[in-house]
Amino acid sequence: MEYDIADLDLAAVGARRMAWAGRRMPVLGTIRERFRQEQPLAGRRVAACLHVTAETANLMLALRDGGADVVLCASNPLSTQDDVAAALVEEGIPVFAVRGEDNERYYQHIHAVLDTKPDITMDDGADLVTVLHTDRTDLEPIGSTEETTTGVIRLRAMAGDGTLRLPVVAVNDSATKHLFDNRYGTGQSCMDGILRASNVLLAGSTVVVVGYGDCGRGVADRADGMGAKVVVVEVDAVRALEAAMDGYQVLTADDAASVGDVFVTVTGNKHVLRDRHFDRMKDGAILANAGHFDVEIDLPVLVARAAERRPVRENLEEFVLEDGRRLLVAAEGRLVNLSAAEGHPADVMDMSFSDQALAAEWLVKGAGDLKPGVYTLPGELDQEVARIKLAHLGGGLEVLTEEQVAYLATWKEGT
Repeated sequence: MEYDIADLDLAAVGARRMAWAGRRMPVLGTIRERFRQEQPLAGRRVAACLHVTAETANLMLALRDGGADVVLCASNPLSTQDDVAAALVEEGIPVFAVRGEDNERYYQHIHAVLDTKPDITMDDGADLVTVLHTDRTDLEPIGSTEETTTGVIRLRAMAGDGTLRLPVVAVNDSATKHLFDNRYGTGQSCMDGILRASNVLLAGSTVVVVGYGDCGRGVADRADGMGAKVVVVEVDAVRALEAAMDGYQVLTADDAASVGDVFVTVTGNKHVLRDRHFDRMKDGAILANAGHFDVEIDLPVLVARAAERRPVRENLEEFVLEDGRRLLVAAEGRLVNLSAAEGHPADVMDMSFSDQALAAEWLVKGAGDLKPGVYTLPGELDQEVARIKLAHLGGGLEVLTEEQVAYLATWKEGT
């Protein structure tokens, strides 16, 4: 079996980590058991470009047990858990991922998984699909899935200009993904990453959250819960108003730059913190990114302006400007929750990766009938995931009576 990982001897540690995560993922476990019995992916090859973590490993095992030949590479050079990569190889699943790999090796790994000529691809940021549309146009998968908001934005842009040549399931658009993973997962894991990198006290600090989508809401909520004063920066008037109604101060980036102690970017856009904002920031301000790509903070400009640059802690780098102010960047501007911490808790990835598994099954069932485009998982699958999760949390679901069903279906009663 061909693979490229850091150290196969780490497999035992990775296996323990995977088992721990698996115990926190009951929905995926339920789907995995059904897959084992029904073999809905039999004879299919799945190539995944996802964060190589213990939670992802449990998804890979579920796909394998469903009959698929599975291969995995990393969607982020700093999120790979080398012990998990080794444990998956021991399980017979080829992995191409090494924590800290450079850009050249990163794309070599993408090509390596595509060399298997997959029927289905899985993406986190659309890098795999992008390569399929540029360098590997010889391949024709029946479909793909996309995990994250940034990837869906890229895919919709491709669909909009007519270049997308395969059906893609926007898993991120499923309610059981973005309402929970983005808000609760990103909120908690982002704070975890910032604290591991800096060990600063958030209580009494001013945390500036740039972007108030589902991820930004989660970050703001967790920062507020830890005693921080939260400032929100937004370009959308409705979201900005929502942030104000949620009790946060809403400022422009220029105004927020001068008051923030910690900055977190969660926009999916480019250079939302840039030169003009660096000019206004306090000495000692910490900059972190929880958006997918490392472009939200304009690091090339910060590097060019720095009179001195040095690491001060693991995953925290100090940039000393000519006027003596020090700005600190966490995790090289990459996803702070995965690069400086362990990413989302398994409890929330349980739903996200259940959606991924069901999306793969849905693509196989629809093979040949689905035209190129961006699709959302059917609502009944969302409901299925939510019902299983709720049951495992000890919750009960109310059922409408026949009278109530009839009432909701008519316009005559009550007039």
